Amino acid sequence: MDKHIELSYCCYEAFKVLARNYLDLESLELFGSIERLLGETNMTPADVAENLMPKSDEESAESCLKKLIEALEAAKEEARVKAEEEAKMKAEEEAKLKAEKEAKPKAEKEAKPKAEEAAKPKAEEEAKLKVEKEEKEKNESAKDEVKCTHCNGTPTKQGAKENGVIQ
Repeated sequence: MDKHIELSYCCYEAFKVLARNYLDLESLELFGSIERLLGETNMTPADVAENLMPKSDEESAESCLKKLIEALEAAKEEARVKAEEEAKMKAEEEAKLKAEKEAKPKAEKEAKPKAEEAAKPKAEEEAKLKVEKEEKEKNESAKDEVKCTHCNGTPTKQGAKENGVIQ
């Protein structure tokens, strides 16, 4: 099972302990620039220790400190570039959202007249069909009505029984 464990970053006091343990140094003039860079950069104690460890017996303490300074400067530059990229991505995303927001009402305004235009012929056609249907029903109703000869000309439905007889 993988677990993500967050560790703190190396501060100047932790660096001094690591320098004492790996290089037997209490202070050196390079410590000032290292202190400044550690304040500006996030680097784990493991990364600091990796840079402080001499790779061979001939490697001096000063060369290890210079290697650490280079690593801190590289980490600082990498963090700066990453922050710029994130800011650029965020700006692009905000611009995209803004453009979508502006385009949506515009598209709705354009779509509304088109939808209304498309709905007009359909509504007109439905109205015509309704009128034709009503006229047809009226005509059929009129055909069914006939004048009854036995009831003073009162209209009745065709096929109605008159005195029990269908005419």
